[in-house]
Amino acid sequence: MQMSEVVIRPADRPGDLGWVLQVHGELYAAEYGWGSSFEALVARIVADYAEQQEADRAQPGPAREAAWIAEVDGDRAGCIFCVRGPDEATAKLRLLLVTPAGRGQGLGGRLVDTCLDFARDAGYKRMVLWTNDPLVAARRIYLTRGFALTGSEPHDMFGDGLISQFYELDLS
Repeated sequence: MQMSEVVIRPADRPGDLGWVLQVHGELYAAEYGWGSSFEALVARIVADYAEQQEADRAQPGPAREAAWIAEVDGDRAGCIFCVRGPDEATAKLRLLLVTPAGRGQGLGGRLVDTCLDFARDAGYKRMVLWTNDPLVAARRIYLTRGFALTGSEPHDMFGDGLISQFYELDLS
């Protein structure tokens, strides 16, 4: 059996950001029944990231935001974003996703580790994230890396009976 070639690379190629939006919309609709409100949220996150990248290119200094694509044998199979949080010391982990074809190869953990390494190198002191209770595999990754649940609340943004979950990690 031949081993797959797995690469984590910056999300800087034409089509990468569009792929992130498309795969989130398609996959979460198929697996959880989430519709256009979820896809609109992802579109806003991706658009805000793209706009910030343009603004940051005009500023000297180290990057404060980044995004990555996981590839398996040259095909996109996952993604993650690190963006500015509510203050200068806080980063946000956003849009972690691994496609069904990429699952079972440790891609989610590698993507989260890449994001955490970047956040530490960028000088952030803590990382926060928001997720939803059905995303069990992602939650497992976060907990094994030391994230702590800081709050939860019911919502119906993408469907009935969802629970928002808020996590935080001290990066020092």
